[in-house]
Amino acid sequence: MEDKKVVLSVKDLNVKFTLRGQILHAIRGISLDVYQGESLAIVGESGSGKSVFVKCAMGLLDANGYIDGGSILYNGMDLTKFQTDKDWLKIRGKEIAMVFQDPMTSLNPLKTIGKQIQEAVELHQGLKGKDAYQAVLEVLSDVGIDDPERRYKQYPHEFSGGMRQRVVIAIAVACRPKILICDEPTTALDVTIQAQILELIKAMQKKYDLTTIYITHDLGVVANVADRIAVMYKGRMMGIYENGSRSAAQIGLLMAGISEEQEGAQA
Repeated sequence: MEDKKVVLSVKDLNVKFTLRGQILHAIRGISLDVYQGESLAIVGESGSGKSVFVKCAMGLLDANGYIDGGSILYNGMDLTKFQTDKDWLKIRGKEIAMVFQDPMTSLNPLKTIGKQIQEAVELHQGLKGKDAYQAVLEVLSDVGIDDPERRYKQYPHEFSGGMRQRVVIAIAVACRPKILICDEPTTALDVTIQAQILELIKAMQKKYDLTTIYITHDLGVVANVADRIAVMYKGRMMGIYENGSRSAAQIGLLMAGISEEQEGAQA
């Protein structure tokens, strides 16, 4: 990976939350470089801080959260210095886009899916009218939605869970981002649909030359999509590994916060 360009560089990041009058240290001195075109999986148990970590790169921390130190460098900009929504509009969608866990919380139930994708096309690609409409039909076809002209006019409740996630992916790639963050993109889906969505994301990465960051606790997802694996535990980065350099059992032990030496001592 050393010969590839670093597109996102995180140095000594610390994130804290105020909670009931106390301070919660959620991210503890994390450093990580993300390389152009790679698929990076950030794994860890629930509460390890992996989702908080990537939300910092989108300016999506909860109101009681704040960055207490460190830097997030992207394209010559330190994202930790951004203060307003106007600042973040330069980044969200156009440069870094996110696919969330539950598509129903990402989609507006009162708008057709075509209109929701078209908003992204018009804002980030600068297309209008028929050109924007055709671009929406194209991206719907790209994500595997048949009969896009008819589907354009339908609402989220008329789609299955897997199809709704395809729509969310369509909105994200319609922004033409450089980095796509996928936060547990298959957790809310049936097992039979999960593999299809992962293959779709891989296809979109190849077609649109994306750098992809997966947030997951599912080692099966890691095996299928990741070039590198970053393991988080209690807000700390436990290690970064090339996919295949460690077994799922070893990574599972790291996710549980147990070192190989401790495990051997228990045997």
